Amino acid sequence: MSQDLIARFTADADILHKLTAGLTREQLTAFPVPGTWSMQQLVVHLLDSDLIAVHRMKRIIAEEAPLLISYDETAFAARLHYHGLDTLTVCELFRLNRLHMGEILRNLPALAFDRHGIHNQRGKVTLREMLELYVHHVDHHLPFAEAKRKKLGAPLAR
Repeated sequence: MSQDLIARFTADADILHKLTAGLTREQLTAFPVPGTWSMQQLVVHLLDSDLIAVHRMKRIIAEEAPLLISYDETAFAARLHYHGLDTLTVCELFRLNRLHMGEILRNLPALAFDRHGIHNQRGKVTLREMLELYVHHVDHHLPFAEAKRKKLGAPLAR
């Protein structure tokens, strides 16, 4: 089961490149769906979430029941100047982060996926659960990205 999850986690390494392909800077920073994030904010959110998730996973692997602290994604989007970031760098960092963590995960014994940390809001979370959560995190945001692209007149190529 863990190897399948790892494969799914790494299979999405290029997803941000796909979500942003062919979009202009104006399209990336536009708000085609009122009341939601721009495509740029969405892809940077996915990167930030993954960076945080990988940090948490590494701590679960290396430490005994580490405390995993939540973060405010809205504050990140508001204060970290998401629209000023280079989209290509964001996409490439996401790709490399996923591939790097996949390599670490593939080298673990099966029992390592039962190791856990303590999330300050969710409570006990195992490495397997953390991996599942971040495999599904991209799936969760994909329909929003597709809706944005459609409204921008640049539907996602399948």
